[in-house]
Amino acid sequence: MIRIKAEKGAALPSYKSSGAAGADISAQLASPLTLRPGEFKAVPTGLYMEIPEGYEVQVRPRSGLALRYGVTVLNAPGTIDSDYRGEVKVILINHSDRDFIISDGDRIAQIVVAQAVRLPFAEADDLSATERGEGGFGSTGV
Repeated sequence: MIRIKAEKGAALPSYKSSGAAGADISAQLASPLTLRPGEFKAVPTGLYMEIPEGYEVQVRPRSGLALRYGVTVLNAPGTIDSDYRGEVKVILINHSDRDFIISDGDRIAQIVVAQAVRLPFAEADDLSATERGEGGFGSTGV
């Protein structure tokens, strides 16, 4: 369970279908906010989370906003760490050529809860060989 403190009027995250992996989160704004073409802003949600240790909450774009308006989460997926207690804000960017207006209560992103495994890092002189090796971007084909 994720405990959430919500400012007055803030909408709690909600799953919109029985199979949804992501829960929609909404803007909490005193007045509409305009994202001009190419502009990005941190949009407040009025939500504060207590995420259990060993988990993270990933902030992801809503596909409808991306397809219809060219608006997406700039640092997708964003990560909310288990020790963060500040307000959840979503960094949105407008990739379109038109202004995009965000109003109070608009669904602006979705969040997905994921386990966050922490492994130690150890310096090594060499690494094990694989078939792919050092093949990088595009090396496995189309």
